[in-house]
Amino acid sequence: MNVIEVRNVSKSYLEFSIKDVSLDIKKGFITGLIGANGAGKSTLINMILGIVRPKSGSIQLFGMDMPKHEVELKQRIGIVSDDCYYYEHLTIEDTKRIIAPFYRKWDETKFRNCLDQFELSPKKKVGDLSKGMKVKFSLAIALSHEAELLIMDEPTSGLDPVFRRELLDILADIIQDEQKSIIFSTHITTDLDRIADYITFVNRGQIVFSDVKDDVLGRYSIVKGGKELLDPDIRRQFVGVRETAVGFEGLVADRKKAAELFGDYALLEKPSLEDIMYFTAKGGPEHVKFTS
Repeated sequence: MNVIEVRNVSKSYLEFSIKDVSLDIKKGFITGLIGANGAGKSTLINMILGIVRPKSGSIQLFGMDMPKHEVELKQRIGIVSDDCYYYEHLTIEDTKRIIAPFYRKWDETKFRNCLDQFELSPKKKVGDLSKGMKVKFSLAIALSHEAELLIMDEPTSGLDPVFRRELLDILADIIQDEQKSIIFSTHITTDLDRIADYITFVNRGQIVFSDVKDDVLGRYSIVKGGKELLDPDIRRQFVGVRETAVGFEGLVADRKKAAELFGDYALLEKPSLEDIMYFTAKGGPEHVKFTS
């Protein structure tokens, strides 16, 4: 079952565009949304949230059209961002009093429990919270109105490794009931190595792939070898390649084909998500149309 269905969506700006994007987000899973800064991740999220209207195409959440059912849908969505949109001169308690009446399913007990779990004092001013604590506060708000879909836009950006690990553990616990769904947009791909079930890769405004994470990592391969292997036909097999004075390192989109081509003449390794993102961006716009 899909919690989000994006169909043939396009949106153009002066120097950037989202081009005919279609995408499904599965219910009950964590979907990582990856791509370099400026690739189109935030634009796609803003269209899903109804903040930006696409020029063409359609978006459905929970089987309902966005923005036609925007008010009802936002009762079911929680947003956690690396930016803090709350009044910094107000306390956590004061902020909650402003926000809670907007949500029909606000659960005060759950909010108090979240504050305890995240070690947030209701008397603390928002402006005095660290970046990590602000992320926790946003998450507490989202969980307290029974959000079925959490949309997280670069939530770990700028956070120390200890706090990032703690946040990822919290998200892994949230998803256990299989009733909530999480979109985790980030350029820090190591975070998704730990918790993501699906990966959607956006590059230059298009979807490169949207698939099960383990299938993606099993399909691609890093190839390392001597420069004498790089004739014109071989070069065309690579998504992207990095050359040095003595050799090369490149990414191919078909691990089995790479094994047939190179045999024992090159070293094949399993790539990371960061490898896939780097070499695809390096390879040029012709590679954005590869899909699983």
